Amino acid sequence: KGMATPEKATITLDAMKMLDPRRLKPDSIQTERIITVLDETIAKLELSSLIPRIINSLDRFADVLGPEITNSLIEHQKLSNEMEHLLASSEEGDTMRAEEQRGCLCLLEQRLKCSVRNVLRLLLANPSLCQALKYEAWARESPAEVFIKAFGEFRNFMLETLLTSPMEEEEKIQFMKDISLQIKKNTEAITALQAELAAAIQTQEEEIHMKDNVIKDLKNGMQDLTTDCNAGIQQIKQEGEKQQEEELQASQARCAGLQQDIQQLGAQLNALVLEHRASELALRKRKCRVEMEIVNWIQKYDTDMGEKQAEYEEVDAAYTEEKAQLSLLMEKHAVLLQEYSQIEEERRIRQKKEEQALKELTTKTLAAIRIQAFWRGYLVRSLFKSKRKKKKKGKGKKAKK
Repeated sequence: KGMATPEKATITLDAMKMLDPRRLKPDSIQTERIITVLDETIAKLELSSLIPRIINSLDRFADVLGPEITNSLIEHQKLSNEMEHLLASSEEGDTMRAEEQRGCLCLLEQRLKCSVRNVLRLLLANPSLCQALKYEAWARESPAEVFIKAFGEFRNFMLETLLTSPMEEEEKIQFMKDISLQIKKNTEAITALQAELAAAIQTQEEEIHMKDNVIKDLKNGMQDLTTDCNAGIQQIKQEGEKQQEEELQASQARCAGLQQDIQQLGAQLNALVLEHRASELALRKRKCRVEMEIVNWIQKYDTDMGEKQAEYEEVDAAYTEEKAQLSLLMEKHAVLLQEYSQIEEERRIRQKKEEQALKELTTKTLAAIRIQAFWRGYLVRSLFKSKRKKKKKGKGKKAKK
């Protein structure tokens, strides 16, 4: 009751990956810039929380910090002292100078902020000094540590928010709803079971209490009964001794009457025995008849079950044989299919070779035709050239004559 179905209770691997911030990686320049700003802010917060400790140990770190940072820290300490003094005087002073003190307080607050920014700028300009200060074994103030931790969680939340797509966000929301529904259903089931358990325990305790009361009453009754019995035994002994003689005389008279009653009851007993023997004989016959019917039904059941078993064995044998035939046919089909694939491949290769041979023959035929045409043209041109030369020679000879 009240338990979720296995389909709703199943947590998918994608949802678990989506909720794991270690798998998130920046996928855009804007995201990297935002995360970089948050990381720098965390680093500045950590250094800001260390400034009071550095000021308290300024003599120890004067050589490491340098004169410029030391002077800035001294100035910051002076401003902090002025701020504390002003706050203390504002609490003790009258209301007439409240506005003047409020203005001084705002001005001093601005100067203190500028001093903190200046100190952070000087510290961040020297990364090695920042690392050395961070690794110093100083315990931060509890509020500062809580704030830095909360800001780190805000940074992780922003990173997860920036890198989560709308679809993943919807899947995450649906996953959280399913988890909440599962928890709610489990809580309801646990509440119902606890109520049932409490009711059962209450009922059991009531029963135990009732039994304890009964046992207590019985113990009290047994004690009272024992006392009464002892008193009754003493009284009975006394009365018995007195009445023994009287009863002895009366008993003799009763024995005679009882003897007569015994004889009458013996006659009645014999009559009842005869009657009961007849009824017993009828019941025995009925019992034998019922046992025979039961035996017949059992034999009939055994016969029917034997026939069913034989029929089942025949069907199972036929099924086994058909299954073996099917396996053989499947093996033959696989072999034939492989042979058919090989034949198709051989046909494709042969057809490809024939097409290639036909293409080569066509190319060679065209080449031969062109060569022959070129050769015939060459022969015709050669023949025309020789005839033109002969005509020119004949005209020259006629001119000379």
